[in-house]
Amino acid sequence: MTLKIESAFDGKAVTVRLSGRIEEDHLDAIQAEVRRYYPRLVFNLGEATLVDREVVRFLAEQEVEGVELLECPRYIREWIACERSHECSFNPTEKETEL
Repeated sequence: MTLKIESAFDGKAVTVRLSGRIEEDHLDAIQAEVRRYYPRLVFNLGEATLVDREVVRFLAEQEVEGVELLECPRYIREWIACERSHECSFNPTEKETEL
């Protein structure tokens, strides 16, 4: 499943539901939603199936800026925490050069 972006306004904030696979290539479209609705923005990640590292970093930055992450899958939440603590040892560039 590719990325699906849906927006809904509840009178207080806009909830942007991100469904499916979210990759770095999608960040421009997601950032457009941020520019459109910030500061009254919430991301609902309950239907996100897969994300890449750049998306995790983006989500971590947005959360620091005050964007709430609703229904964030556990693996994404843990990955965000790992990125924030700089304890993630996985570096795709290093892996490719080792092969």
